[in-house]
Amino acid sequence: MDVSDIFKNLNEPQRQAVTSESQNLLVLAGAGSGKTRVIAHRVAWLIKGLGVSPHSLLTVTFTNKAASEMRGRIEAIVEEDMGNFWCGTFHGISHRLLRSHWEEAGLRREFAILDSEDQFRVIKRVGKSLGLDDAKWPPRQIQWFINKQKDECRRSKDVEIGDDYFAEKMNQVYTAYEELCERESLVDFGELLLRTYMLLRHNEQILQHYQRRFKHILVDEFQDLSACRIDFLKSLLTANNYLFGVGDDWQSIYRFTGSDISVMTDFKNKLW
Repeated sequence: MDVSDIFKNLNEPQRQAVTSESQNLLVLAGAGSGKTRVIAHRVAWLIKGLGVSPHSLLTVTFTNKAASEMRGRIEAIVEEDMGNFWCGTFHGISHRLLRSHWEEAGLRREFAILDSEDQFRVIKRVGKSLGLDDAKWPPRQIQWFINKQKDECRRSKDVEIGDDYFAEKMNQVYTAYEELCERESLVDFGELLLRTYMLLRHNEQILQHYQRRFKHILVDEFQDLSACRIDFLKSLLTANNYLFGVGDDWQSIYRFTGSDISVMTDFKNKLW
């Protein structure tokens, strides 16, 4: 099979990354250097060069625009419609998994997704039910607190309070918010990731299914991984899976999207 098209517009380091036989590989490069291109061409190489089934690939990025562009690039290179190929954001992938396994995840079939503004309104509603003054306990600040806990894979029962009155009151709202969302089957963006991780963690059959299915996991913008995203990825990795990430180690110092800088510095750790 002619695979020359895969290497068009790639420099030598990019070609080496695309064809690497390493089981776990993190490609570091700066902004505008073609990191996303490397992932797209890596997917094309796996499919056309190595005969890997698209069914066994999971490609994850951070925005819907980036996911759409990546799918388009891959389809242009392999010259075929990728159909049911799993390529999307962490939230999109999590949403897809929860729709497939809603019952095991403890949700109603038709659970509702809360965007940021929806979540804000629900938090205001919860604060009002608890008699909190918005001026003293701003809903936006409470929203930040809740989302931070979810980014770090913590339910309200897992938050360490100590003698911190501020954290105690914030967590009181978090608890009431969790209870309301549970009653009404509401899922915010942080919950998409957290509940998917919990689903995989507590359901061995489902976990093993996706560990066997996704032999190759490819992650864009690796520097932006939060603790919950890291745990989600690690749960899918076994001795038989391949992880391919691209990221900008310079950006990792800014801790975007609640990211954990250790994801870059500890990549060679045995957990990866």
